[in-house]
Amino acid sequence: MASSAVQIGKRGTRSHGRALVRRLRAGDELAHILTLTVASLILLITVLLVFELYRSSAPSRAKFGWGFFYSTAWDPVAGEFGALPFIYGTVVTSMVALAIAVPLGLGAAIFLSELAPPKISDALTFLIELLAAVPSVIYGLLAIFVLVPLLRESLQPFLKGALGFLPFFQGPVFGVGLLAAGLILAIMILPFIVSISREALLAVPREQREAALALGATRWEATWQVVVPFARLGIAGSVFLALARALGETMAVTMVIGNDPKIGASLFDAGYSIAAVIANEFTEATDDLHLSALIELGLVLFLLTIVINGLARVLMLTTTRRGASQP
Repeated sequence: MASSAVQIGKRGTRSHGRALVRRLRAGDELAHILTLTVASLILLITVLLVFELYRSSAPSRAKFGWGFFYSTAWDPVAGEFGALPFIYGTVVTSMVALAIAVPLGLGAAIFLSELAPPKISDALTFLIELLAAVPSVIYGLLAIFVLVPLLRESLQPFLKGALGFLPFFQGPVFGVGLLAAGLILAIMILPFIVSISREALLAVPREQREAALALGATRWEATWQVVVPFARLGIAGSVFLALARALGETMAVTMVIGNDPKIGASLFDAGYSIAAVIANEFTEATDDLHLSALIELGLVLFLLTIVINGLARVLMLTTTRRGASQP
């Protein structure tokens, strides 16, 4: 009896092994293992990145603690470091860029996907996608020689004269500053918003458009009230991608932001971003505390990106559920 049980167990093991081999040959089990490995590697890389930034910033964290996040001091000679001016510059320039690029990008995507003839849409989409491949230093050079003189001579004086009663448009006009950095970021992230939003709009089933038109809606009403809400998740994804690009942009921002670690209400003021200060000072940081503070700034940028994208996704989920609950 015992030998029979052993034989049955061996047969069961062999049959299980043959079944596993069949699944591997079919591709399902192998595909599952490969995709799980790739996903795990992405998670592992992220964890290792955070761990290395956290470990390397130990001297700065030990000396400044939580005060590093709200301190405005940045004096490598005196050994005083604070992240608040750089957080402020990063957030302000990114928000200015989004405020400009999102309406323009969404409008361009609607035109290319819904209103433009196919030949014109394909040609313009190709040109827009080429803009996304331009190196950031080229955008920075164009900003220095074209955008900054235009701001200094025309746009900033006009804004100061028309909206000077607001604190955002007060102070001396130099061309470089938070506004210049926000504008060049808007130009840089615009191709991402246009391309991804266009694909999201084109993915909307044709029946949605035809049903709206059959009910008497105009072409614009069908686009704005049916197609755009249907594609809102894809459009939101394009905004998230553009925000991530804006938060981490280095060279173009460094060339036009002014590189002055201060906090001011005016967009005409010079500022500093986290990526810019790391690029400018990392190779010159000989003191361990200075180097540790710069690494902690990298950790702050990483956390800032996670927090802002997390809040944006929560807002998107809340909006989606609210829209789904409406009749």
